[in-house]
Amino acid sequence: MDAFEEIADERRALADQLAALTPQQQATRSLCRAWSVHDVLAHLIMPLEVSTPRVVLAVLLAGGDFDRANERVTRRLARRPFAEIVDVLRRKAGSRFTPPGSGPEAPLLDVLVHGLDIRWPLQLHRDVPEPRLRKALEFVMTAPSGLVPKGALSGLRFEAQDLDFAHGSGPVVSGTAQALLLAGTGRGAALGALTGEGVDTLRGRLAPG
Repeated sequence: MDAFEEIADERRALADQLAALTPQQQATRSLCRAWSVHDVLAHLIMPLEVSTPRVVLAVLLAGGDFDRANERVTRRLARRPFAEIVDVLRRKAGSRFTPPGSGPEAPLLDVLVHGLDIRWPLQLHRDVPEPRLRKALEFVMTAPSGLVPKGALSGLRFEAQDLDFAHGSGPVVSGTAQALLLAGTGRGAALGALTGEGVDTLRGRLAPG
């Protein structure tokens, strides 16, 4: 599979896994700020349903604040029935859109992390192929900015317990690749699944979540 086929595969797998969620599960709070599972799924179809000019317009209307624009567009998409959102994710899984200036690593990370935002609180599992997890971890750990608070990952060594991946130097933070991916993108909820002398340092740098 090339990178975009991997992204499509993850989108379809998520759609298939979530199709039978109950209304209570759909309303469960995700790991992504105050968003529900329904909201996060709506966010995942934003690049599949909303054109770049419309996103630019939303940012302008939000006074240049991308996060605020993202929340507004997501809120609008989340008005759709859950089953409709699942169907869009499945039908448009093959989209090759990437954010300006980014490669396929960005949408791969997006579907993997937001998939975990949904699965983690619902205690759902997916065996993500190791190359995809490694690719996403490498992207997170080397991204210049924007994914986690500045300096949050500095001076620590991250080691995956279930695949061949290690990054950085300093006190160790160890865990499964999926737990590292969540912590590496600022999800404090994954800290309890990590071990090592660097965990307390990382906990102090991440907002609770």
